[in-house]
Amino acid sequence: MKVNHAEYLLKVGEEHRKEYGQFFTHPLVAKFMVEWVLNSEHKTLFDPAFGLGAFLTPIANDREIKFSGCEIDPEIIKYWKCSTGEKRVNLIQDDYLQIWGNTYNNIVCNPPYMRFQKFVGRDSIMKTFRERLGFNVSGYTNTASAFLLKSLFELKKTGRLAYVMPLEFLNSGYGTLVKKRLIESGHLVAIIKLECEREVFPDAITTVGIVLYDASRRYTCVDFHVAKSVYYLDKLLDETPNTSIQLNQLEPSEKWLPYFSTNRIVVKNELTVPLSIYGQFKRGISTGVNEFFVLKLSQAKALGIDYPEIVPCITRSSQLKKILFGVNEYERLLYDDCPVLLFSAAKSHSRQAASYIKVGEIKGYNKRYITRNRHPWYKTEYREPSQLLLGVFSRGGYKLIRNESKALNLTCFHGFQPNIFGTKYQDHLFLYLASSPGRDLLSLSNRKYGDGLEKFEPNDLNKALVPSQKVLDGLSDSDVENAVQYTKEYDHTPDWINNYFEQLKCSKKTGCRKPSAADDYQENSLYG
Repeated sequence: MKVNHAEYLLKVGEEHRKEYGQFFTHPLVAKFMVEWVLNSEHKTLFDPAFGLGAFLTPIANDREIKFSGCEIDPEIIKYWKCSTGEKRVNLIQDDYLQIWGNTYNNIVCNPPYMRFQKFVGRDSIMKTFRERLGFNVSGYTNTASAFLLKSLFELKKTGRLAYVMPLEFLNSGYGTLVKKRLIESGHLVAIIKLECEREVFPDAITTVGIVLYDASRRYTCVDFHVAKSVYYLDKLLDETPNTSIQLNQLEPSEKWLPYFSTNRIVVKNELTVPLSIYGQFKRGISTGVNEFFVLKLSQAKALGIDYPEIVPCITRSSQLKKILFGVNEYERLLYDDCPVLLFSAAKSHSRQAASYIKVGEIKGYNKRYITRNRHPWYKTEYREPSQLLLGVFSRGGYKLIRNESKALNLTCFHGFQPNIFGTKYQDHLFLYLASSPGRDLLSLSNRKYGDGLEKFEPNDLNKALVPSQKVLDGLSDSDVENAVQYTKEYDHTPDWINNYFEQLKCSKKTGCRKPSAADDYQENSLYG
């Protein structure tokens, strides 16, 4: 009963698949999930996002198991039926998020993945969640998390649930509610991070994992596993997890992705404060049309536009190679004719700027999404130059820049703006963010995506933990000055600075017992 995924994609096209958030399940992942779920006392399966029947395939020859599913996309149902001729499946064509009143013995699912803001009927779904479940779903929630929340509500008290999930919810604000629901009754067994995401989902854009939930038993801890390959999934749960966290130590408001590390970083709270105590990171300038606003020196000269209608600006992350970016580095880029000038005309502007603005309007640049909502459309956002820049995206560690050039920056970097209290500590914070312990602790606040890609959002950075005033004041002025000079010269912090900030953290492994038969129980209420 194997279905040809490639043939289906050719038939419906890439846009159709993206419209429905379709990412097909690897056969070995489906087999692992189905076998785990069927270890409950029930021989039934329900799939809220049937797709091409990945979870039916492992039990195709077992006629004792009853299978039902739901699928919103009529094209994929039609293709599946024509390809297999299967008739024993009770398959409903409808939107799972709009169907209420049912409960299920076992649930297995690879839900559609798309931002909830793009989901059809979003407002109606949020209202129904509020009425049926008694809580508000954040507008930033993705559809996969909405599916999971509903399935947790509908799972019977003697059943099991296995979900393939984008794991961004473990580190995001909207994920707090999801994590709370997962652990509130002690039924969360394990979360498996598929470090082989390219093997599982070749076009994945986020870190992917499997959530295992057993409503029939209480668990005193949650296991966090890492699967290096799908070929070892069948033995993974028999092995020691990367970490086992006591249920009473799991806080829904905290970031959970670090739990997949064998050496979990624990912060000494009495020595740390949120970064927002000293100021805040703000995203860089978003022009809306870089091809219009970003200029080379030769282009500016040809247009006859000069300061203050063009200003120095870092426009690409690749323009900055070392931790120090000063006036000399900027001028080298400028005279190499790199695009490091930002067109920034005021409402009252020169004749040359007016001509250039007219060219932009002829090309329709004033009608782009950002520019059409800006008045006047050619006036870019106001920012002060930031002395500390931190790269938005990274692999293997973030890019930190000490900006002494006075250049502005576009959205490739977030810029730190100190408050009155934080102004005197900018050098201290620079050293901390550049240090090894600082990088370790700040990594707890980033978001993980597919293929090792990491991203920082300004709000995540501003909540990140940094040294308290007492810790920073433990460095003398001469120590700070010498360390900053060393870091700028050698592109990394001196060892003694790394050792100094090491006091903020310690490594900890948390163990806990597995559930025993005494943990088995029955309950009558819908939630355990």
